[in-house]
Amino acid sequence: MTQLSYVHGASAKTLIGQTIGRFFDEACARHAQREALVVCHQNVRLTYAELRLKVDALACALVRLGLAPGDRVGIWSQNNLEWILTQFATAKAGLVLVNINPAYRRSELEYAVNKVGCRALVLSPSFKGSDYLAMLSDLAPELADCEPGALEAARMPSLNWVIRMGAEKSAGMLNFDDLLAPPSRDELVELAIRGEKLQFDDPINIQFTSGTTGQPKGATLSHHNILNNGFFVGEAIRLVEGDRVCIPVPLYHCFGMVMGNLGCVTHGATMVYPAEAFEPVAVLETLAEERCTAAYGVPTMFIAMLDHPRFGDFDLSRLRTGIMAGSPCPIEVMKRVIDRMNMREVTIAYGMTETSPVSFQSGTGDPVERRVSTVGRVQPHLEVKIVDNDGRIVPRGVAGELCTRGYSVMLGYWNDVDRTRDAIDAAGWMHTGDLATIDDEGYCNIVGRIKDMVIRGGENLYPREIEEFLYRHPKILDVQVVGVPDQKYGEELCAWIIVREGEALSADEVRAFCQGQIAHHKVPRYIKFVDSFPMTVTGKIQKFQIREQMKRELGLDEARTA
Repeated sequence: MTQLSYVHGASAKTLIGQTIGRFFDEACARHAQREALVVCHQNVRLTYAELRLKVDALACALVRLGLAPGDRVGIWSQNNLEWILTQFATAKAGLVLVNINPAYRRSELEYAVNKVGCRALVLSPSFKGSDYLAMLSDLAPELADCEPGALEAARMPSLNWVIRMGAEKSAGMLNFDDLLAPPSRDELVELAIRGEKLQFDDPINIQFTSGTTGQPKGATLSHHNILNNGFFVGEAIRLVEGDRVCIPVPLYHCFGMVMGNLGCVTHGATMVYPAEAFEPVAVLETLAEERCTAAYGVPTMFIAMLDHPRFGDFDLSRLRTGIMAGSPCPIEVMKRVIDRMNMREVTIAYGMTETSPVSFQSGTGDPVERRVSTVGRVQPHLEVKIVDNDGRIVPRGVAGELCTRGYSVMLGYWNDVDRTRDAIDAAGWMHTGDLATIDDEGYCNIVGRIKDMVIRGGENLYPREIEEFLYRHPKILDVQVVGVPDQKYGEELCAWIIVREGEALSADEVRAFCQGQIAHHKVPRYIKFVDSFPMTVTGKIQKFQIREQMKRELGLDEARTA
């Protein structure tokens, strides 16, 4: 009988049945004198005991402001101490943390705050040339004439409190540091009583997922979702007490706040932030100086470090493990990370914000060929099936849509019943939109996005397969393949290529490299050499932008389908 593409993560390790606040308190007591956090760019070092004192102070201050359990608190900031304090303080106070992308501008901020009804907003003054204070003042000019907490903004009616980072004062706003004053005993008792009433299925975090069309959706996650996912991700890379994890990925994203922060706290490891945002030398310096044992990043980050001219100057001998995730991981890059960065136990992780995020992860003991060619096996306590267009489970090795069910599936999209129903079916399966296969041993291979699949003359072509082949070319540093319209075949392939520094490469050389190695219809018709790819701040390549730009440059119209 044919084996079907269904797997489940049986495990002797039980799920954590606690709220984040209660687990955090116990972890801080258990690891009190162990270093919890290092923020290199702010010169901050905190033990777990010291971290708890600051978190409790901020949590009590938020309660003092009149914020009630379930109220939404937005944070608009780069990576810093204030971010992690806000993450755990809101959890302890039963508030829902709303992660706002640091790349957002006025209209996007306005949409996010109003969509979920934020009552408070914590923000950095500025970041990378973006003046957050100025943008907020444009949206809420009423700040100039109101007392803190009394904001009544016409364009953001739910917003009462604005809390700014930094020493300077701003009209209508509180200063973050002023909220860190030691709380009274009565306030701590009140916080503890509130914590006892919270349930682990309560919503605790909203993360906006931006599709290629339409407004962002607010994926709503619970304590249970993200605390357990952080724990099991850490288990997969064998995190232990005393490990030191370099976290250069954005905290506003699941990679930073769940896989990074919660992964560390659930294992008594140290969280190390090298900079406000990714910068290759800062990360390399941090890996060496802080004697990090683990590193997280998306493939473009590892590429930038490996190819930096000063790479050889840094002692990375302490590195042992880590995670490469966030976008498809090129096999050749994975091999270089293992060989040149000493990350012998590095793993690949696959998931999405709506699943907290990780569903599949390779194991440190998996053979290297498995770790570089698949995204591993299903995470504990989760189920996955691969289905065809009719929703029927396909045989092993056959491509179809990957669906996930279990503790990690989000509560839903905030205030969006229709889109929640489209994503999560009646049986509780989250439909990911990713094309994947599962082999006879349960290893998963992500073939691509359903929307990314290219159909050329009736042939289904998977860009990732072609990208993996082109990565083998010694002069190619990075490559992305998309489909562009074609009146004859419906779609044709287009490759954007970044050439290694100091090398020269022509389109004819690329085609010659493909000749006889891959089928002729998989050879890109259009080849463009570029310096960078359009991407989100989390390192995800925005292929739809590549496609749209090529359509404009080549004067292509969408092929007629009827």
